[in-house]
Amino acid sequence: MTSQPTSAPARRLPAHASPARLAGAAAHLAALGVVGPIAATILATLFGLGLGLLPVLGIGLVFLLAFVYGLFAVAALETARIDGLYGAGLPPLRPRRAPRPGFGGFLRMVWAQFTDPAMWRALANAAVATILGMLLLPVAALLASSVALAFSPLYATEGVASLAVFDLLDLDIPTAWAPLVGILGFLAAAAAVVGLALLHGVLARVIIVPAREAQLAEQARVSDAQRAGAMRASEVERTRIERDLHDGVQPRLVSVGMTLGLAQQKIASDPDAARALIEEAHTSTKAAITELRQLARGIHASVLDDRGLDAALSALAGRSHIPVHLDVRIDGRCSRDAEAAVYFAIAESLTNAAKHSRAGGCRVTVRRREDGTLWARVEDDGLGGARILPGGGLDGISNRVLAAGGTFRLDSPQGGPTALEVSVPCAS
Repeated sequence: MTSQPTSAPARRLPAHASPARLAGAAAHLAALGVVGPIAATILATLFGLGLGLLPVLGIGLVFLLAFVYGLFAVAALETARIDGLYGAGLPPLRPRRAPRPGFGGFLRMVWAQFTDPAMWRALANAAVATILGMLLLPVAALLASSVALAFSPLYATEGVASLAVFDLLDLDIPTAWAPLVGILGFLAAAAAVVGLALLHGVLARVIIVPAREAQLAEQARVSDAQRAGAMRASEVERTRIERDLHDGVQPRLVSVGMTLGLAQQKIASDPDAARALIEEAHTSTKAAITELRQLARGIHASVLDDRGLDAALSALAGRSHIPVHLDVRIDGRCSRDAEAAVYFAIAESLTNAAKHSRAGGCRVTVRRREDGTLWARVEDDGLGGARILPGGGLDGISNRVLAAGGTFRLDSPQGGPTALEVSVPCAS
């Protein structure tokens, strides 16, 4: 019994070689061939003005700053263009944040923005695409002229037709040969358009799309940072619990034991004094229970699981020692880790504001953004000057947020106000 030969599966074209994406790439290149040189001229002008006017009271710094963020704008548009055209899954470019408040932090932010590798990859791709677009424009003109030439016998009256491409080419073709030359020119121009579109897709994947190894290395780096943040957050939390137990509940329970011991000694000889000691021990016991309840709430807020972040923050604001203006707009629920990270960041911020900043009020804003992140901002009107110290409350916030895959930003100049922002992926 002989087996029937199986037919080989049909080979699929690469994603960037599909007809729709080739047509889109050709349209993009044609647009970049016109817009790209204009953008490059504007950026070069800003850079030249910045360097030329730098000695004049630092006016050039304004132009250099516009140059840097002009580069960022071009790179962000190029990244969005490539992602929309090829579906490469590129993350949108985000402007860099100041690592610390003040002018020094601002300069570091601008320098980090200027040296951002992702921005320069996008700019390199934009430059290559602009060059390809400038090559595509005369090819497109040849394509249109070839079509007109192929049909020239229908309208030519002098026995001669013209094949013109801007100022680069101007040929007179006898009408008898015009259809053949027009068809050949059309085929050559169409092949050139397809080739430029294909080349654009290949180069874009080489230049702007990170290599698989780079993506894996970045994922490993983020995973290591999250694991380190989680370990550090758990260590800070354990230290806080130990400190609260040692400094608060434990001495109170020892005092209760000693008071009950004294009451036991006096119960026969001085019942009134024993009764007073028992009442004192009862009051201390209730205070210890309250402290244990607050400590447990600091470890895990049950209302967060039962009713969500909005209700948990409302309860938190109600217990705050300073007035809190709460503005929460969230549609649906996020993951437990994301909600817990944001909740404890806000809780610790309110505690710090009440203890250290001498704030008269605090504003809490929480949003669920379109990019799938849970964002919160806590701002008080206190004295400012907050700093992240190892083992402190802000250190715990930053590590907990980092462990959830989020970002943390503190702005607390001397004299206030203090603003803390956290952003955590909802699916963390």
